[in-house]
Amino acid sequence: MKEKREKILTNVFVSAGGNKLQLCDIYYADTIQSVVPKIDYKFDWNELKDDFQREKLMGRFSSLKREGCSVIDGKFLLAIPGAIDPHVHFNTPGFEFRDTFQKGSLAAAYGGVTTVIDMPCTSIPPVTNLDNFKIKSDAVKNKSCVDYAFWGGVPGNDFNQIIAEKNITELADAGVAGFKVYTISGMDTFKDLNYNEMEIIAKSINRTGKPLAVHAEDKEIISQNRHKIKDEDLNRWESYCMMRTVEAEVKAVTNLINIAERTGCRFHIVHLSSKAALGLIKNAQKKGLNISTETCPHYLYFTQDSFNNKSIRNYLKTAPPVKFESDRDELWQGLAEGTIAFVATDHAGCDPAKEKSSDNFSEVYGGIPGVEHRVSFLFSEGFLKGRLNLEQTINLLSSNTADYFHLKEKGYLKAGYDADIALINLWSSQIVSGLNMHSKGKYTPFEGITFNAVVEKTFLRGNIITDKSSNGTEPDLENKYLGKLICV
Repeated sequence: MKEKREKILTNVFVSAGGNKLQLCDIYYADTIQSVVPKIDYKFDWNELKDDFQREKLMGRFSSLKREGCSVIDGKFLLAIPGAIDPHVHFNTPGFEFRDTFQKGSLAAAYGGVTTVIDMPCTSIPPVTNLDNFKIKSDAVKNKSCVDYAFWGGVPGNDFNQIIAEKNITELADAGVAGFKVYTISGMDTFKDLNYNEMEIIAKSINRTGKPLAVHAEDKEIISQNRHKIKDEDLNRWESYCMMRTVEAEVKAVTNLINIAERTGCRFHIVHLSSKAALGLIKNAQKKGLNISTETCPHYLYFTQDSFNNKSIRNYLKTAPPVKFESDRDELWQGLAEGTIAFVATDHAGCDPAKEKSSDNFSEVYGGIPGVEHRVSFLFSEGFLKGRLNLEQTINLLSSNTADYFHLKEKGYLKAGYDADIALINLWSSQIVSGLNMHSKGKYTPFEGITFNAVVEKTFLRGNIITDKSSNGTEPDLENKYLGKLICV
């Protein structure tokens, strides 16, 4: 067996709680062996935020040299545990004309993400039973640059309680991270459940201890709103937003909270978009209900006024749609106070020339490929703008997710944990460009926006998988696709 050689990542800052940082060396192989402070002093961010202050410090410390070790100079950048995105649609197998695990995972790696959890619905077949789980596992094997887990799913297609309960048990035993369902779905291969069916499966999922993740928009309200709109007006973005309202999210979340209270099941509301729904979840958490939620970068940046920008209008279409300024501000507050557990992306790309180009908004594919931008976005718009402290930012990107899904040896820079590391340059900036994206769908509503944080390098279990300084040349690895399946 080949001996794993010790490596050292020298001269990096790590979080020391709040907005404190400590200069350290990280000793690692495939796992972290130790994180060793170079000095006892813990810097406040205000002491380092100017590049001049950082450069003065750099002059005091030379790069560590040690015989028999591979030493990488961290260049006084911020080292964080590899980010975890628990909500992506990489589409392998079946919908690979939109994105693939090869392309999606490469984009993740360039975005500082070392683990993803892929949704069950955008595969053919969907991951709804053990046989389909095996098909998915075989299709993805040796095709991912990052580690990955799978969600299982319970669709409304020919719903049968006995079959659903059998599939839930078998998928849980196989190691899915949780189960995904919809209160409204536009997918023929993965239809929505009504609230009675939701309660039936919640009881079964509760016995597994896994979370039940729900796309929460009320189907009845959306249908009623649709009937109020003339057919000829459905091509307008305003009509889409008039159908999928705050009230639709609120009614769905209200019903799900009631089911959570009756069943005890761990409920997780995906891609939350509104202040009102967040308030319901906050109150439910105060009552002791096991309910959590996530939001996405697009809900934290854009509002419905953004649809007036024709250049990004179609790129911004997703479900639920972005809401209003008060909703956006409250979501940031929910992140800061801990009501929202983490930031995910709902990464769902396509070929924009074919599915994002129509003048008829009802025909535009709803999905945003965001896995490459989330880390830079949250540091830029959250930490550097004072909405979040450094520790909160890292937790929302990695640690909280690892804890929630019981991802062992992920989410922390600690001895014994996987050497999954992202190096973040908080003293540099980048202009977001779809042409520079690594996913199959090269488009983004963030086109032309400046992020004041850059992911410089990403390590997966001690291997450098992306390096911005390589000018687009992939690292020379024995196997580019080092990602492995995590069974939870």
